[in-house]
Amino acid sequence: MLNLKNPNLYNNRELSWLQFNTRVLKQAQDESLPLLERLKFLAIYGTNLDEFYMIRVAGLKKLFAAGIIVSGADKLTPLQQLREIRTYLHQEQQVVEHCRTAILKKLEDEGVSVKSYDEVNNQDKSKLNQFFNENIYPVIIPIAIDSTHPFPHLNNLSFGLIVKLQDLDDESVERFGLIRVPRVLERFVQLENGTYIPIESVVAQHVQDLFPGFTLLKYAAFRVTRNADIAIEEEEADDFMEILEEGLKLRRKGEMVRLEVGSNADDEIINFFNRHTNVYKDDIYKFHTYLNLSSLWQIVSNKNFAHLLAAPFKPKNLPPFDTSENIFTTLEKQDVLMYHPYESFEPVVKFIQVASKDPDVVSIKMTLYRSGTNSPIVKALMEASESGKQVTVMVELKARFDEENNLIWAKALEKSGAHVIYGIKGFKVHAKATLVTRRKNGKLKQYAHLGTGNYNPSTAKIYTDMSYMTSKDEITNDLTRFFHFLTGFSKKGKLNELYMAPSQIKPKILSLIHNETRQGENGQIIAKVNSLVDEDVIRALYKASQAGVKIDLIVRGICCLKPGVEGVSENIRVISILGKYLEHPRTFYFKNDAAGVYISSADWMPRNLVRRIELLTAIKDETAKDKILQILNLQCADNALSHELQSDGSYIKVKSDEEYIIHNHRHLEGYVNNIVKASKKESTNYTANLATKIFTDREEE
Repeated sequence: MLNLKNPNLYNNRELSWLQFNTRVLKQAQDESLPLLERLKFLAIYGTNLDEFYMIRVAGLKKLFAAGIIVSGADKLTPLQQLREIRTYLHQEQQVVEHCRTAILKKLEDEGVSVKSYDEVNNQDKSKLNQFFNENIYPVIIPIAIDSTHPFPHLNNLSFGLIVKLQDLDDESVERFGLIRVPRVLERFVQLENGTYIPIESVVAQHVQDLFPGFTLLKYAAFRVTRNADIAIEEEEADDFMEILEEGLKLRRKGEMVRLEVGSNADDEIINFFNRHTNVYKDDIYKFHTYLNLSSLWQIVSNKNFAHLLAAPFKPKNLPPFDTSENIFTTLEKQDVLMYHPYESFEPVVKFIQVASKDPDVVSIKMTLYRSGTNSPIVKALMEASESGKQVTVMVELKARFDEENNLIWAKALEKSGAHVIYGIKGFKVHAKATLVTRRKNGKLKQYAHLGTGNYNPSTAKIYTDMSYMTSKDEITNDLTRFFHFLTGFSKKGKLNELYMAPSQIKPKILSLIHNETRQGENGQIIAKVNSLVDEDVIRALYKASQAGVKIDLIVRGICCLKPGVEGVSENIRVISILGKYLEHPRTFYFKNDAAGVYISSADWMPRNLVRRIELLTAIKDETAKDKILQILNLQCADNALSHELQSDGSYIKVKSDEEYIIHNHRHLEGYVNNIVKASKKESTNYTANLATKIFTDREEE
């Protein structure tokens, strides 16, 4: 009998993530995409890599330093993983630089260019000099480093110049210094003609203004990355907000885990810098172009060149939310399943806004994980509280990289009179749920929203997610229990219709997989998640495959499962979809289950299934179930945006059928546009048949 715990049956989590970011990089290399769309993916690649080093690499370094030999199912030690990561990234760096150079060269034909100070004409140099004097000189920070001037602390993602200077009065005197470039300054100085000048190129011309009496011998740009994971001791945390605020300060001072330097950096400059920072040599990356890929957003967001991006799509309000009917009346008639961003997030915002103003609404309860800045939802909650309604909000202060934003909202909500919960000890609350209680005919009636994504209208335009809205008593009664669990002390929260992590979701998922396993070749599973890491779930899927169950997995990012292994996973196919929208829903289909279709806030990872408060919702409404299944089938058939995972851990782009290209993002945009044009009766038929038709036609070919 095969040993399903064999390390060879599992992909390493960190290396799988690197493969995901490589697929993002491949989008930047795709010459069929508009140029700024490609540049956008390069910026996303850089932002992703920053976070990977701040969290994942920093974590592995801490494990190694502590002498802890822990590993995942693949059994790689922290040191082995660090070596693999460094090798992978140093090799990929050449691809990144070639890609960036190729895109920027083509952008020059469109009137967009990146040039150094030395490459522009005298008139532009004069403008840059004026810009330096008026906008850079007052805020930039020159730092001498010698026996009386110690090396400064550099915050996470600090950027600046390392300079070697010569005393004008005594040429034998040479000194090193730093010039810190504050984040209030943009990465590029933009000229009116569409030319962008890296700021270090401008600053280097004015070193003598910053260090009078010295001349510049050489310089190099630098950028540092620190450990940004916040460890919070909750046992004695009477004031959790205060503890978190301290944690945010410490994040800026975490251990340095990566150093990036410009091509001007020779051994002398690097050695000087590293004597003070002690970054491991293989975590030093020298770039032959400017640093900080994420700064490319500055160019991408230039509205004058919006035509070089993918054509924008305006989300639509579809039936039944395309009328002026009161949203509560609509939900009393039917359940509604929306697929964002094709369908607008506006009805969700409106749900909260209407509730805040409705005199019959007595309470609003809600979870907030990432709400964004200038949130209309939070403002509506504050208005509701100020008007006397009972407002309870679970604001997850531990939402990574959104902690500061959430602190601000939590304080504002408290000030408005809302009851704010700051988290559950030992867990992150990642569930996405809203419950509105309203008086109707002398009784209380409740209405619910359950989602796979955050309550953030901005990201709802670029993330695909699902929203389920209902007034069914079995759902709303369970949500009442859920919010009681969040506000109370219960350690045994159990729901009847919904399923809650950490106690219920993982056993339910395993039970659903086992049920399909018992059906053998009649079993079928389709699962769409962001990441698949949990060993128990993977082993259950392996057993299902061995029994003949057909399994399609749509896993955008990390996948530790290996498909196509003889005798183990021959019936499992894994694809990753990357394109215009970030695939974000967690959606599942189990052919032989009574409900059959589920949506969830939880990925199939230990952190979601064991260490977070999450929700799993069975979708029993037939129209909603059918809609989800059509979307899943459509994505399984996609041959334009899909990469298929191989048994060796690599990904291969799915080959497009030139006669029948299935690009699920474009199909869904078209499907929504057609519904808007059609009558309600026609749109219902179109919704039900669209994905089935695509899939059937493909089989007939």
